[in-house]
Amino acid sequence: MTNEEQNKNDAPADLTSVPRLALRPRHAARALGIGERLHWSKTNSGEIPHLRVGHAILYSVAVRDEWLAQGTRKTMRRWRR
Repeated sequence: MTNEEQNKNDAPADLTSVPRLALRPRHAARALGIGERLHWSKTNSGEIPHLRVGHAILYSVAVRDEWLAQGTRKTMRRWRR
């Protein structure tokens, strides 16, 4: 097997099969089910956790999931009172 054949076997069939660790703003807003303007507003106010890498803004999928879980737990505690 040549190196080129080996590289083809190691590469994913397409990039959709690679798990996303972080999302860009448009995809993060879509994943949360909110509009991009509201998403930017919440990002700029510090309500939505994000990471700046140079000029890019990224949203960690793992941090987003934990942030949502914490918000849900807080809401459930208030709701049960």
